[in-house]
Amino acid sequence: MLKLKSLSPFFAPLVLATVISVGDVAIHSFLPQFQESAIAAPEMTVQEKIETVTKNKGQIGGGDQLRRFFYGDLLPLGVQPGGAGMVVNLYNKANDVTFSYCATYDVVVAVKKGKVAMFPSAEVK
Repeated sequence: MLKLKSLSPFFAPLVLATVISVGDVAIHSFLPQFQESAIAAPEMTVQEKIETVTKNKGQIGGGDQLRRFFYGDLLPLGVQPGGAGMVVNLYNKANDVTFSYCATYDVVVAVKKGKVAMFPSAEVK
């Protein structure tokens, strides 16, 4: 005949794990202050995005911000001397704004309302 005493070392960890799991579920179900929740930041408006890009004009990484905010909405109008060689003028048709972007340093060097094919050379230096 099989002794139950010999199986007790196997049941003890199982019982302990069950008690911990059930207790954790009970605490998180009945006491909501122990639940973790994330609150997302409110979505920026288009005008706030344009103002942010304009404020960060000339800072490294501004191009990444431009791509993130206006992904798929930028149309190249042309290139012109400026920045560290050449800059690309990108037009956002939805918001009627043109950005001048230097890919060498990943910076936006100029921002202007409307469709601007060529910025003045003093703005894109």
